[in-house]
Amino acid sequence: MQRTQPETARKQSRYDGIAEIDPDFNGAGLRVGVVMARFNLDICEGLLSACTDELLRLGVARADIRIATVPGALEIPLVLQTMANSGRFDALVALGAVVRGETYHFELVSNEMGAGITRVGLDTGLPIANGVLTTEDEDQALARMSEKGADCARAAVEMARLLKVLR
Repeated sequence: MQRTQPETARKQSRYDGIAEIDPDFNGAGLRVGVVMARFNLDICEGLLSACTDELLRLGVARADIRIATVPGALEIPLVLQTMANSGRFDALVALGAVVRGETYHFELVSNEMGAGITRVGLDTGLPIANGVLTTEDEDQALARMSEKGADCARAAVEMARLLKVLR
């Protein structure tokens, strides 16, 4: 459900009179940066398409969406950090696909990339929706890409609105 103004608390709380911040999925006026890895490009473009479609559906203007592409998942955190430090964005989205291989490399890439994305969000205070799929095979990634891309768009908008209320 979209709202035009964020509400700071529900009128009647589910928690016996304790004020609860109401989720707000109104993307109007929000500036969202998206960093997409180009490795496993077909999957990543599916994630990106679903994400941008959902951002637009939530009211984020085309002019307020900025997409940067990087070679692979390990490059995502640095670009997220640069975007976060620029002050030009209200939320960021990380998109990519790491598919398990027969080496330790999958674990290394998945763990380091995930930790880097989390660290950027915590260090900068900017919400980052992590849409980097880590799957056993390409079929799993293809099956999850549309839902994950849209979920990340919703998470980015909701978290940007929530942090605006809390700050």
